[in-house]
Amino acid sequence: MGQPRELTFREAIAADVPAIVTLVESAYRGDTSRAGWTTEADLLHGRRTDEGLVSEILDAPNSVLVVAVGAGHPADHIVACCQLEKRADRAYFGLFAVSPSAQGSGIGKQLIAYAEAYAAQQWSSTRMEMTVIRQRADLIAFYERRGYRDTGIRSPFPYGDERFGTPQRDDLEFTLLEKELATER
Repeated sequence: MGQPRELTFREAIAADVPAIVTLVESAYRGDTSRAGWTTEADLLHGRRTDEGLVSEILDAPNSVLVVAVGAGHPADHIVACCQLEKRADRAYFGLFAVSPSAQGSGIGKQLIAYAEAYAAQQWSSTRMEMTVIRQRADLIAFYERRGYRDTGIRSPFPYGDERFGTPQRDDLEFTLLEKELATER
């Protein structure tokens, strides 16, 4: 396991969209994703996202894409990203990806902590929520170590919607994880 890296966090801009798509694809799909531990390559084939979907997130109201740039890299060398969306008194966390070659170095933990602080401070969110494929026990355990809990609320996987990839099994479903956020009073 690598040492935590010094990171700079910033909001993504339109020029970042191709790099974000490349990062997300490399972290979740295909052979390159197998270099890290977050691969979904055995569960889903096809694309995880595309430029149109990332641009929609970037342009959506009450939504922000956060990118992390590693120290010593150019400002456009994105090593991690996540989406935050304000939903009333809570925030939704999604599109989380860390470069497979940087996984295990603490970048994911740092980005989650930044995202939680952002949601609490900028939006006064009291809770962070996310959906994770229920069959991803290792990923759910990672989030549980960060204080998230499985609510037991399940939702169906969108079979037939190629925007989410081509399922390799017929039992996929999402589970809702949540965490109470510390807020300044």
